[in-house]
Amino acid sequence: MKYHIVTYGCQMNLHESEKIAGVLKESGYDASAPLEEADIIVFNTCCIRENAENHAFGNIGALKKLKRQKKHLLIAVGGCMVQEEGKAKLLKEKFPFIDILFGTHNLPELKSLIERKRQQKKAQISVPEERKETEDGIAPVRTSYPNAWVNVMYGCNNFCSYCIVPYVRGRERSRDASVILSEVKELVSAGYKEITLLGQNVDSYRGADGTDFPALLDAVASIEGNFRIRFMTSHPKDFSPELVAVMKKHEKICRHLHLPVQSGSNRILRLMNRRYTREKYLEELALLRREIPDCEVTTDLIVAFPTETEEEFEETLSLVREADFSSAFTFIFSPRSGTRAAQMEGRIPEEVAKDRITRLVALVNEKTREKSAKYVGKTMEILCEDYDEKKGLLLGRDGYGRMGYFEGGRERIGEFVRLKINRANGISLYGDPIDG
Repeated sequence: MKYHIVTYGCQMNLHESEKIAGVLKESGYDASAPLEEADIIVFNTCCIRENAENHAFGNIGALKKLKRQKKHLLIAVGGCMVQEEGKAKLLKEKFPFIDILFGTHNLPELKSLIERKRQQKKAQISVPEERKETEDGIAPVRTSYPNAWVNVMYGCNNFCSYCIVPYVRGRERSRDASVILSEVKELVSAGYKEITLLGQNVDSYRGADGTDFPALLDAVASIEGNFRIRFMTSHPKDFSPELVAVMKKHEKICRHLHLPVQSGSNRILRLMNRRYTREKYLEELALLRREIPDCEVTTDLIVAFPTETEEEFEETLSLVREADFSSAFTFIFSPRSGTRAAQMEGRIPEEVAKDRITRLVALVNEKTREKSAKYVGKTMEILCEDYDEKKGLLLGRDGYGRMGYFEGGRERIGEFVRLKINRANGISLYGDPIDG
């Protein structure tokens, strides 16, 4: 029997799909397959923005015909959207052919849900309100070599007014530092070259033994081997000099920090419940660049938050100029049911929101192109990660998060490669290997 997993959303979901594959393997499904050939199809959903939900609804609905043709086919839907209040019921009403619904808190239970569905016709629905396990018993089927994701914690306690994550992921739960270190050591021994530590807010990590995130990062970076480390996501309210000191101490830690600012306006930041100011954020960047001058910073930005004025939007544009981000993920505010921001008055008209996102993207792209142009004629070291079928080129990122493309054979995937850059196109760089 074969499986097919459809994943939406963030790196957390990508890694959880690897865990879902591990559960499916334990359940007797031995290989991934194209959707039409699968014996079970699992959707790992996202609900951070409305577009992600709409895509999932559309793709689930498209399976009705396939389900009629293949009576034995199981369709399972899990992840954040299912955990959202009322969505499991809506999904079952809208798509009665769904066989299994499970939430973000009970991924290991998927195996028993599959077994029960095999034994009876009734759909299996289990969406507990709280997480009871940290899934350390699941052996993921990793699909991202030479990169590997490692969870350090789950959930979030911040309750930003626009964000649904605390409601669908639950409160913060940190994994034991010893378990994390053992997992990283195993991955390095297995040949993985880049480890990404994952958490909704890694800076608030606190192990059972009192280990904080800087101490954990220091311990991970002290593991012997030729590999590098990334981590995400940091929160400006918890960013610390101790974290900067650990980053500076270890060459294995990539000179790249993802630090979402969301807005350049202090009033909007207060409405967002971000618990820092524009000034504090810029002070943190100043500290980082004073200690690690070449460190690149990426960010997230939201425009058209309720009641945002043109002047406040201009404050975001000015922050982008002052902060000198290497790139940014940009979004129009998307109201999520159950969050405080969804109830706020002063919704920004669609045409205004589109105008603002267009102007913001133009500025971000301009800054990105300027930074990319500085690479031309220089040498960068990338970790070759994959082969781009459309471009016909190998690709990989350097320690600053910039993507490089070059010609070569697939056998180079997993190698650190030095490229002489001869062309820049937006965020992407193109070059020739100078070490073979």
